[in-house]
Amino acid sequence: MSIEVAENFKEALWKVEGDRDIEAMIQVLSENCEVGNVAVPQTFRGHDGAREFWTAYRKTFDDMESTFRNVFADDEGHAALEWQTEGTSDGDIVSYAGVSILEIEGGKVRRFMAYFDSSALSRQVVG
Repeated sequence: MSIEVAENFKEALWKVEGDRDIEAMIQVLSENCEVGNVAVPQTFRGHDGAREFWTAYRKTFDDMESTFRNVFADDEGHAALEWQTEGTSDGDIVSYAGVSILEIEGGKVRRFMAYFDSSALSRQVVG
């Protein structure tokens, strides 16, 4: 089941990226979810926190698209997604890569955390 949830997460992310549809992501997250990444010092909790996180994330970019090199999942409720995201921010080209870890419970993502070189991304988005 973890691989199915990981695939659902990928589909939801593409909707966030392409259509700015945050609610697609909320549908794959548990009500008591925790979401975050290494660039943001706080953990966002629950659906309201997830909406705040994904809305802020999407506003960082003009256009964006993630591709996935590897998706791994086990039968214990864990998945890892290796990705590359490319897009634009204020008209400048942005490209960064990383890994996202999903903890899955009851067929939903209970915890999402993305790991990447935040300083490299910051230089592209801010600098």
